[in-house]
Amino acid sequence: MPMAKLLGLFLVLAIAVGATADECEGDRQDMIRECKKYSTFPAEPKIPPSEACCAVWQKANIPCLCSKVTKEKEKIWCMEKVVYVAKQCNRPFQPGYKCGSYTVPPLGGQ
Repeated sequence: MPMAKLLGLFLVLAIAVGATADECEGDRQDMIRECKKYSTFPAEPKIPPSEACCAVWQKANIPCLCSKVTKEKEKIWCMEKVVYVAKQCNRPFQPGYKCGSYTVPPLGGQ
């Protein structure tokens, strides 16, 4: 019986670790599918995002997504446009917020 309990505990831990590892993978895929054309280089023009893109923004775990933004991803995603899209979708970043290595500028600096 103790072996079965140990195996059960191991299974619960494995599920918990797996869940946190992929915590925002679905949001990332949704963001790529619905928002990429509004958030990638070149920096101009800035195009208002679609309703589908804004729906992704409204439900996404933004802190999780931002924690996974690397320098390589910042070569694809224009962070100025990401901030613009967030604002257009009524979920703006606060000035000083860090997403990857990008820091959201003060309100007058956008």
